[in-house]
Order: sequence, then structure tokens, then C-alpha cells
Amino acid sequence: MTFFDGEQQVLFVDDDAQLRAANVQLLELASISVQAVADAEGALAVLDRNFPGVLVSDIRMPRIDGLQLFARVRAIDPEIPVILITGHADVPMAVNALRDGAFDFLTKPFAGEHLVTSIRRALEMRRLVLDNRRLKAAMNEGDSPLIGDSAAMSRIRDVTLQLARADIDVLVEGETGTGKELVALLLHRKGPRRGRPFIPVNCGALPASLAEIELFGHGQSALATTRLDRIGRIEASHGGTLFLDEIDSTRPGVQAKLLRVLEEREVLPIGATEPRAIDLRVVAATKSDLTEAIVGGRFRQDLYYRLNVVRLRLPPLRERREDIPQLFSYFVEAAKRQVGLSTFTMDDFVRRRLLEHDWPGNVRELRNFAFEAVLGLSDTSKSCEVAGQGGESLTQRVERFEAMVIREALEASRGEIASTMQALGLPRKTLYDKLARHGIEPRIYRKDNALPRLIERR
Repeated sequence: MTFFDGEQQVLFVDDDAQLRAANVQLLELASISVQAVADAEGALAVLDRNFPGVLVSDIRMPRIDGLQLFARVRAIDPEIPVILITGHADVPMAVNALRDGAFDFLTKPFAGEHLVTSIRRALEMRRLVLDNRRLKAAMNEGDSPLIGDSAAMSRIRDVTLQLARADIDVLVEGETGTGKELVALLLHRKGPRRGRPFIPVNCGALPASLAEIELFGHGQSALATTRLDRIGRIEASHGGTLFLDEIDSTRPGVQAKLLRVLEEREVLPIGATEPRAIDLRVVAATKSDLTEAIVGGRFRQDLYYRLNVVRLRLPPLRERREDIPQLFSYFVEAAKRQVGLSTFTMDDFVRRRLLEHDWPGNVRELRNFAFEAVLGLSDTSKSCEVAGQGGESLTQRVERFEAMVIREALEASRGEIASTMQALGLPRKTLYDKLARHGIEPRIYRKDNALPRLIERR
């Protein structure tokens, strides 16, 4: 994979036909797409705000010289990278051009490798700029950020929008961190239930002793004297969408009650004698193969067929590597806003990791890495990686693994300390000590999942 696709190109401007031909050959041998023109007028006919590449221009040209062309390009789009070339070692001219925003300034004769390296850096910067514009436009329109221009993600977006309008139950399959909740949100926001409740439930994070009360609620029995009920998450999603994440982790008793909810569109709270009608859409998600769970006796076959009205599989990041630069750019911008930084420079370690790592934690792992990079902590990751290859101690490995497990538990429980304690089997003080030692902030993982606990029914 490279950061550069076929749409990106170099626009090379030089009135010397021999130099144009030589540089075109140089760039084509470096697998860089190039279009050459003889003058500034030809370049201006090609350039616009959406130009996906880099302008390389000689300065000494008739009619409109390179500096005048540079000024006009700045008026079209100041973020188009411009590399200027001259045969005269004019240091003040170079300083002025760089001060005015030129990406680079090369003096003839220059090494071909220097030009190729400069162009590749400029192409990378241009891609990030255009990706950020598209992502910001999507966020301004209120779209859920299902990011990526790969064929797989384009299909996922198209199918998701079709399913949203259909208002039917959907089963979403995908590894941890592939964006199953984002798909559920998009199904809700683009469908007829937008504006109504969207209730996410992580079934794997629900304590076994409280799972049924959390889901189905606690009703008023005929013999009770109090009139207070506890609304479950299913009933709280009335009129909207219920998102059941990690549906594969539910126990058999819960599965049987969920089947009734799906078939009858009614819920019977614990302790109640009469069911309550509900109108909702159900989106369920699983990270494992439910057919294997059925064979193993861990999941009801009838519930599977009732959930599987339509099935949508989300590909892991390793199957759509061409989306990695765009995703990383999006997360870098989010991290910069959160920590109050205005700039970020990608170093060689970050670039190499983006190209070579398999991302078993998928988009979630990439997001965390972007935050580390923006905060300048990627050097720590680099040190760990080098040590692990050559001489990382057992203690260092255990510490790194422990931090990873804690982060995953916080992700699963959406930052809820009590659920994280139960999942890890740790006392509160021990968990807080470990969070402090590893520099982990639970608030990063928190989402607003609050539900009404007690209401009065009359």
C-alpha cells in the first residue's frame, strides 16, 4: 500500500522541452503520475480548488513566470503544494517564496532523489488536506463518519442508507473495533426513527445478575403496594432504535425473552403480569460467528433467524488498507481539537507503522494510535516495539499487555468503572492505581448511556 493513488498527480511546468521530458521520465520511473505543460497558462487551465496533486514550476518562464504562477495558485487554493525550481542561486528569492507558502524551493542542478522525495511529501500533505475537507463537510452535514473510499466501505455506506430507509431489523457482523455501533447510529439517523431514542446496550458488559432487569425492567405486580417501576432499556427505546452489541454474549434465559420481544413487539418486565407493547427497531451486533455458537449450543437458532432479517458484514481494517490514511487523518484532527493543538507532523515511525501494521484492533486501535501520535507518545510505542523485538523485559511486556487489557475493558463498558471492575475482577482501589500507573483516562471512553431508572406510572 502507498499513500498515493492514481488520482493524485504532479503538474510539471517548464518552458524547456528537454528538461520537461527528463523530469517526466524521472517521476514516471518513481511511479508518480505526472502531467507536463510548457507555460503557466496551461497550468492554470488545469488547476482548481479540488486539484488532487502538486504543482512543480520553473521560475524563469516567458509571459507569466513561476512566482506569478505561484501567486495565482495561492488565490485558487492556498493549500495546493507548490515546488519552485530555478537555475539561479537566488537565496532572497527562495526565502521570500518559502515565507509566502511555497512547499519547497530547488536550485538547478538538483538531485533527482531530492525532487522525488519533496514531491512525495507534498502529495501526502495534499491528500490529508483534501481528506480533512471531505470529513469536515460530512460532519457539518451530520453524517456518521463511516470513513473510507475503498470499494468495501462505499458498498457498506450504500447498503446502510438503503436499510435505514427500510426500517427493518439488522444483524451487523464484524471484528472488535470495525465500527458496528457507527453503522447502527447511521441506520437510526437516516431512517424514519431519527429524533427518537437511540439506546445502545453492550450485552457483554451487563452483569449476569442484573442483565434481565437492565434489559426488561422491573414491573408493578398486582399484589405490590408501590407504584414505582424501573424502566428497562428495551422499553426506553420505544419509538426509536435498540442497539444490542455483543448479542452473542447473552445467556439462554435472556435469549428466550429477547425472542419474544422480537416476535411480539412487547416486553414483560420482571414482576409484572401484563406485557407492554413497544414499537422499536432492533439492530444487533456480534464479533463472532453465530452459526458456530448455535452448533456449540451457546445461541438459540430461532433467535438467530429472527435477528438475521438482513445481515451486514463489516470488513476488518487489514482488508481495506487503502482507507488507513484517511481514517488516520480524521482521528488526528479529532485529537488535535481535544488536546488544543493546531499542528501535527508525521514522523518516519508513524508513517512506517501506518504502512506495515496489521491493526488487529481495527479502527479503534488506529484511533488510539492517532491520539498517541498527536500527544507525542508514539515514541513510547516505538521504544516498546524495538525492545520487544530485541530485549524487552518480561516486566515491560506484562505492563504493556495489562494496559491493553484495561483499555479494552473500558471500551467494552464505555468507561463505567463499576462494569470495568467486574469485568477485570479488580477492587476499585486496585483499578484506580493501575489507571494512574498506565496514564489511562476513563473519561475518554465514556458515552452518555444514562437511562431513566425509576418513573411513576399512574
